[in-house]
Amino acid sequence: MAQNYYQKDRETMPVEDLKKLQSEKLVKQVKHVYDNVEYYRKLMNEKGVKPEDIHGIEDLHKLPFLTKADLRDAYPYGLLAKPIEDCVRIHSTSGTTGRRVVAFYTQNDVDLWEDCCARAIVAAGGSNKDVCQVAYGYGLFTGGSGLHGGSHKVGCLTLPMSSGNTDRQIQFMTDLNATILCCTPSYAAYIGETLKEKGMGPNDIPLKAGIFGAEPWTEEMRRGIEDTLGIKAYDIYGLTETSGPGVAFECSEQTGMHINEDHFLAEIIDPDTGEVLPEGEKGELVFTALDKEAFPLLRYRTRDICVLSRKKCSCGRTLIKMAKPMGRTDDMLIIRGVNVFPSQIETVLLNEGYQPNYQIVVDRVNNTDTFEVNVEMTPEMFTDKLSDILSMEKNLANSMKIMLGINPKVHLVAPKSIVRSEGKAVRVIDKRKLV
Repeated sequence: MAQNYYQKDRETMPVEDLKKLQSEKLVKQVKHVYDNVEYYRKLMNEKGVKPEDIHGIEDLHKLPFLTKADLRDAYPYGLLAKPIEDCVRIHSTSGTTGRRVVAFYTQNDVDLWEDCCARAIVAAGGSNKDVCQVAYGYGLFTGGSGLHGGSHKVGCLTLPMSSGNTDRQIQFMTDLNATILCCTPSYAAYIGETLKEKGMGPNDIPLKAGIFGAEPWTEEMRRGIEDTLGIKAYDIYGLTETSGPGVAFECSEQTGMHINEDHFLAEIIDPDTGEVLPEGEKGELVFTALDKEAFPLLRYRTRDICVLSRKKCSCGRTLIKMAKPMGRTDDMLIIRGVNVFPSQIETVLLNEGYQPNYQIVVDRVNNTDTFEVNVEMTPEMFTDKLSDILSMEKNLANSMKIMLGINPKVHLVAPKSIVRSEGKAVRVIDKRKLV
């Protein structure tokens, strides 16, 4: 299979040349941050490190970490490294607790971000002959703007649909022959459900590929989306703090996402000690933005748990790969002393023939955690016979106990009774007062 690249010289650069480029950029970026960001300069001074102590990527470990708490403490302008008149845009996280994180962009920041998204679209088989339907949310959320700009860079006809209005999504998809769909995986699955309800299938839509991110999803969910929409489903990774989607993207091999490490320097650390771990070990992902001018975060702790690998890829890219995140250190649920990740529950549901439409409800009653999982039945399995429902609930609870090591209370509910999300799916309701 012939491979296509958006920026071949960077995407296939020899690793030693790539590391040299990273070192040059890191030295320059540390000085930029130290000179222009009082908040980070104070952190460096407290750790006893100066810009002249950083000679290359081998010195990265000397720098202090940044966390989301730092970003909230510095809100809104405390981490800004450029004058406001040099900035052309902001984006913000969709968090509902505490202060929002606001990220700033110069025009150069926007251009580099769109280049990264363009690489993802081309890696998914996109070209100027394609019609790219962007069904991520626009506005403060980075998803829509990032893929929209990347689509323009590639030269695709871009449909700026945003999320929602699924009937219109399908109409434009079919009328304008959209070949690439960009949205959250939960919304892609919802589009597939809606198509099925309309009596339509993969042969009735022109899609060939989808670029899905912004929320966790499993390999089982990927296969379901690919079957329902008749496409190849590609993962994409990013976070508002470091620009948005396009920090890493999947190629045709679909065995992890290539990090655009000419722009983003990645580390894996022990989340408890902060110690840098060797390649191949599982830990917390940390990013340093090497080129960002307005909001250049150094050693930002993402809280995503994953593994890095530089194993040779059949696509020819030399960019290091990150595995699909295996959970997060900060949204991992600890229930009765057991670590629980929503993705584990999704895996069980898909293996047992259910759709990934579920909600985890955790509470604390009389100092004991309660753990309930509401799961939608599919139309095919729906029944109003109580004995059948109780039997299915018991079987599903047993399967979850095997996976999790803890026994949940499972409630099977009618199809379509759990509210669908056309943006990010709300999977967890934690009613405990844990702080």
